[in-house]
Amino acid sequence: KHEIQKLLKFLDKELSEETVDKIIYHSSFDVMKQNPSTNYSTVPDFDMDHSVSPFMRKGISGDWKNQFTVAQYERFEDDYEKKMKRSTLRFRSEI
Repeated sequence: KHEIQKLLKFLDKELSEETVDKIIYHSSFDVMKQNPSTNYSTVPDFDMDHSVSPFMRKGISGDWKNQFTVAQYERFEDDYEKKMKRSTLRFRSEI
């Protein structure tokens, strides 16, 4: 709730407590995982095969370590460096 309030202050907006509570509810991982607007379930299978890996899996930060081998992560890092070398954005694998 605190983060939503900080965002509202930054945007110089005021919302009712009821609306803030709705934002919190609808932005929770469990609700977003079930929402077709956020879980990519409406994307055709030929673009994204959800039976292999759903877009939203567990909601656990760092769980990629349980999915990637060291070699896979190294390949990802190499590919990311090549594609993002001109960007100031940096990928963080941990929070």
